[in-house]
Amino acid sequence: MFKNMYLQSIAALLAAMMAGACSDPAPAPAVVPLVLTQKVVLGDAGQHASFAGEVRARSESALAFRVGGKIVERSVDVGASVKPGAPLARMDARDLQLNSASVRSQLAAAQADLVQAQADYARYNDLYQKKFVSGAEMDKRKATLEVAQAHLAQARAQLNVADNQSAYAVLTADRAGVITAVEAEVGQVVAAGQTVVRLARDGEKEIQIAVPENRLSELKAAQKIEVSLWAIAEKRYAGKIREISPSADAVTRTYAVRIAVAEADEAMRLGMTASVLLQHANSDAAVVLPLTALYQQGANTALWVVDPATQTVKLAPVTVGVFREDTVTIVIGDTGVKAGDVVVTAGVHKLTQGQKVRVAAAPARK
Repeated sequence: MFKNMYLQSIAALLAAMMAGACSDPAPAPAVVPLVLTQKVVLGDAGQHASFAGEVRARSESALAFRVGGKIVERSVDVGASVKPGAPLARMDARDLQLNSASVRSQLAAAQADLVQAQADYARYNDLYQKKFVSGAEMDKRKATLEVAQAHLAQARAQLNVADNQSAYAVLTADRAGVITAVEAEVGQVVAAGQTVVRLARDGEKEIQIAVPENRLSELKAAQKIEVSLWAIAEKRYAGKIREISPSADAVTRTYAVRIAVAEADEAMRLGMTASVLLQHANSDAAVVLPLTALYQQGANTALWVVDPATQTVKLAPVTVGVFREDTVTIVIGDTGVKAGDVVVTAGVHKLTQGQKVRVAAAPARK
């Protein structure tokens, strides 16, 4: 009896397993992808086209002694304002003074030689008039007199040089300005021409920025340039490109650019951090998006636009403006993208036309 019941149980179990194997599995639920998006805001391109820079003087001089020697005094520090002729540093002038004394002695000897030559020439001229000496002897005395006159002129010139070198022992400011760097200290022996201090001359101020090579065209095409200071963010100054370096920096591979600020006031001080803002003709009809938002379709560039009603995506062709480090400007014109649209900014190559998505807003930019 028990054996029959056992066989019936096994048969029922086998029948159930065969029935389960023959039935179709339940379909898995479709996965709706989560995408990162950003809202299209016109004029956003002009607000984010900026470069960080530093306030610099238009003219900056490296001041140095004209003669070599040991520095015994420094009269200024970094940040000091100086006037023309103000002493900046002084070196030991004893050797220069001894040289001047030596040249003065040579000048005295040259004057004595000239007096002797003049007296000899006068005596021989008198003898020549009385026919006691020959014309050849007279020519010799005349040549001796001219040599003595030349030696005296040479000694006077050497004394002027020696006196000038003694005066060069004091380094003075050639014009009004601010000391921006000190590159030599008291006790240091410097060579002639070695920089001791750097002087930023009073006058027009500029902003120095470093521009990557792929953004030079964007800078040159700017219709308007504004400068703002980190310390006074609410104030704007009008700027103008004055100089673009012809070659890139060997280390950073960027180009040094000088932005002139004609109406700089006392609030703009040397060394301050500044931002240079660019305004383009089409900036009011452009938006800045991450590079990851671009979808390349052959030779055409497009964006995935999210339909808020159906939460599906569709492709919209766009015109690319300027590529930056990790962003790109998109010109909004006769395309399928308009202000207020929500576009996908990540995962664009995994989407298909009409696909349903879940929207995650992008984090706010700082």
